[in-house]
Amino acid sequence: MPTIAYLPETLFTGKEFLSGHAVLVNDDTIEAILPATRLPAGTPVQHFPGATLAPAFIDIQIYGANKKLLAVHPTADALQDLYNYCAAGGAPLFQPTVATNTTEVFHHAIDAVRSYWQQGGKGCIGLHVEGPWISMEKRGAHLPQCVHAPTVEEAKALLEYGKGVITMITLAPEVCSPEVIALVQSYGVVVSAGHSSASFAQANQAFNEQGIGVATHMYNAMSALQHREPGLAGALMLHPSAMASIIPDGYHVDYAAIRIAKQLMGDRLFAITDAVTETSEGGYPHQLAGDKYESNGILSGSALTMHKAFVNLVQHCAIPVAEALRMCSLYPARVMKLDGQYGTIAPGCKANFVILEASLQLVATIAV
Repeated sequence: MPTIAYLPETLFTGKEFLSGHAVLVNDDTIEAILPATRLPAGTPVQHFPGATLAPAFIDIQIYGANKKLLAVHPTADALQDLYNYCAAGGAPLFQPTVATNTTEVFHHAIDAVRSYWQQGGKGCIGLHVEGPWISMEKRGAHLPQCVHAPTVEEAKALLEYGKGVITMITLAPEVCSPEVIALVQSYGVVVSAGHSSASFAQANQAFNEQGIGVATHMYNAMSALQHREPGLAGALMLHPSAMASIIPDGYHVDYAAIRIAKQLMGDRLFAITDAVTETSEGGYPHQLAGDKYESNGILSGSALTMHKAFVNLVQHCAIPVAEALRMCSLYPARVMKLDGQYGTIAPGCKANFVILEASLQLVATIAV
């Protein structure tokens, strides 16, 4: 693929805004950032007048699209639909997710990811297994019949089957033994604390002694901040390094609560969609209810795209554009240890971009 230059009116590198600068891309990698006046003669240029070019978004928690929930349709075709949905919303990098389910369903989802990759499928960074090793009290819409504490043997069997595919597991640290948590981490899988009733002390133990560095959907399905027991939410707010995802749709979390968490957590808070899709099959019959989904009468997922999440952060949470962009790109990349390749526009990084109008509307997603 020949070298091409992308020339917007404004370039956001992930750190700063630049005017009059082009991004030079060779194959799928950023070669250089340089003033437009210094572009090599004859370089093909794609112009984006009046627009901002920024790092593409990354969604590390999404369950399906186009009425194909991955747990119900564990196929490469369903993952292709999911990629198309994510990319259309500015996130050409995504982590499909399967909520609490049977081992058979998890195995089918693992097989689907492998098949998708073997067919040359783009954008899928791996599988996020959310549950079933979670708190019954904080299961939310998760299937109660599948919720349980794992043995080391069970955890090892799942990790072996999903080796190289499972990239994140959400679990309740108070439900899992230290041996299970250490085993998961030994496979290079990111452990996220979630659907958890952990006390403030238990949460801090998980962060400080067990190496858990992230939590799933701040506020939702976790022990709340109370004045006598600050819980997992309080531990996240005060911890110096633990990160957390949040769902900025206005239903899962009030926008004011997002502002509170953001002021306390700074660059430790990032966005996910937690998006599902309409289905009447399987254990999670999601129905669209306005701008959100419900399952068996319980809030079960959002109807967000990452671009909509970004816009909501700016318009409803008073978060500056640059920081909202980082919450949707750099910080998820950091959680998944991909920040050397994604979430930043710099030489050597992958050429994944979003093009935004001044009104913040998405013009295009570029993933070469």
